[in-house]
Amino acid sequence: MKKLLLALIYTIVTIGAIGQTDPAAKKMLNEVSKRYDSYKTIRSEFDLTVQDAEKKSYNSSGTMYFNKPKKQYAIRLPEQEIISDGNTIWNISKDIKEVQITNAEHDDNTIGPNNLFSFYKNGYKYVSMSDDKLTKNGTSETLRVVELSPIDTKTNYFKIKLRINKNNHIHDVTIFDKSGNRFTYTIKTLYLGQKFADSTFSFTKDKYKDYEIVDLR
Repeated sequence: MKKLLLALIYTIVTIGAIGQTDPAAKKMLNEVSKRYDSYKTIRSEFDLTVQDAEKKSYNSSGTMYFNKPKKQYAIRLPEQEIISDGNTIWNISKDIKEVQITNAEHDDNTIGPNNLFSFYKNGYKYVSMSDDKLTKNGTSETLRVVELSPIDTKTNYFKIKLRINKNNHIHDVTIFDKSGNRFTYTIKTLYLGQKFADSTFSFTKDKYKDYEIVDLR
């Protein structure tokens, strides 16, 4: 499941030029993109549910930090952390006590957490679907729905379902892969314009003294 978790983080995040399909869906995605493009820093708490082909589920929760002008991010989960200072990425696997180090890539077409809130802007066909009704704690909310399919049929997933709330924010993303796995990423909170300490996006080796360091640069 942890491999599936890592696959999700790197699957849902890519950016580029919007594809061509449903004009109503395009309008919705443009509105969402405009909203997120205006934010410089983002902190978000999220839930992650992974359902495999045998209908077994894995759940986790975490926090993400983004400093967009410097292309920095940190994703913190109980079993894993991914940190980038804009130049280097540290992928920390707590279960096997390993840190993998790689160079950060800034190609707009490269998949990476740095582009989380605008993944839908590159290489997809998309269509608007019927609205979903969500009821939580006695309160109902209408979510607009867009389904996207990758133009590149060689990808390991065939469909993405994106649900958008009334504030033009992403409520959740569900990725359907070709192995029968389903990944749902739900944004619980969104804090904008906060200042982050430099340490948020840096790797402190002393914290991981008993970890194996694998430098892949």
